[in-house]
Amino acid sequence: MRKKFLLAVNAALLLFATQSANARYAAILLDADSGDVLHEVESMQSWFPASLTKMMTLYMTFEALTNGEIHLHDVLHASRHAARQPNSRLGLRTNQKITVEEAILAIVTRSANDATVVLAEHLAVTEDNFAVRMTAKAHTLGMYNTYFKNATGLPNDWQVTTARDMSLLAIKLYKNFPQYYPYFGAHSLVFKGRELNGINKFTATYEGAEGMKTGFTCNSGYNLVSSASRNGRRLIGVILGGHTSDERYHLMINQMNHGFSGDYRPIATLYNLEPNSTVLPPHQLDCANGETHEEHHEHNERRAHRRHTKMIKSKERHTHANHHR
Repeated sequence: MRKKFLLAVNAALLLFATQSANARYAAILLDADSGDVLHEVESMQSWFPASLTKMMTLYMTFEALTNGEIHLHDVLHASRHAARQPNSRLGLRTNQKITVEEAILAIVTRSANDATVVLAEHLAVTEDNFAVRMTAKAHTLGMYNTYFKNATGLPNDWQVTTARDMSLLAIKLYKNFPQYYPYFGAHSLVFKGRELNGINKFTATYEGAEGMKTGFTCNSGYNLVSSASRNGRRLIGVILGGHTSDERYHLMINQMNHGFSGDYRPIATLYNLEPNSTVLPPHQLDCANGETHEEHHEHNERRAHRRHTKMIKSKERHTHANHHR
C-alpha cells in the first residue's frame, strides 16, 4: 500500500515538473480594438507578475482620478513603509512630498516601488487594504486567475496572473482611460531637478510603440506588456518569463512584427479563451541572491557580457599571435 502511495506521489510530482518545464515562457498578442487573439503561447499558464502588478495600481489610480477622488497635482507624503521599499525606487524619505502625477511617471518610467506604495496608501490607507481592492477589481474586470498581495509586484507566492489576464488589463487601461493612457509612453521623469530616464527599451525603440510596463523578479523572469500602433491598427502584447531582458524584447518585437505584417490570423477572442489556469507558476530563474531590482540585474547582465566579449577577444589575440610565431 505504501509503495503504491509513493508511486502515485512520484507520478504527480513528475507531471507537475513536466508541466512547469514546458512553460518556458508565456505570451499573447491581441488586436486591441476587436479583442481578437492573434498569437498565444501558454497564455493561461499561471505566472508571477512582478512589476506588471503596477499596471493595476495605475488602473485604480486612474479610476480615482476619473471619479474626482484625487487630482494629478495633489501632494502626497511618503510613509515610513513606503520609504523602506527595496529597489527599484526613487529614494523617497519618510514624509518626503511627491505629487500624484510624479508618482504615476515614476511607476511607468522607473518602476519605483516607493512611489507605488505612496499611491496605494493614499487610496486605501494601507498597502494590504489596497491589495484586497486590487484583486476585487481584477475579478470585476474578468481577470479571474489573478490575485494580488501587494501593490508593487515584489515576490509573494500567492501573487499570480496569466498572460491572458494581463492583456485584458492592458485593453481596459487603453479603453477606459484614454485621457491617462498616454502616460505609459513616457520616456523620462523629472523629479527634484533630476531627469531620470525610463528603462523600457521597447517603448524607446520600437516603431509605433505607445508604451506599457516591464517587470522582473527571479521567480517571474523578465516580463513585458507592450502596445504599439501602425497604420490605424493597435496591437497589445504580453511576454512572461523571458530568461534575459534581451530575450523578452526579442520575443515581443517578433510577435509584434508578425502581427503588423498580417502573418497571424485570429485564433480566438480574448473573451472566449477559457479562463482556467491549473498549473502552479514556475520559478523561472535561479538567482542566487534573489534579486528583484530589474535595472541592477540588467547591469550585471551587461557586465557579464562585456567580460565574456573581452575573454573571447583575448583568446583570439593569443591564437593570432601563436599563429604568426
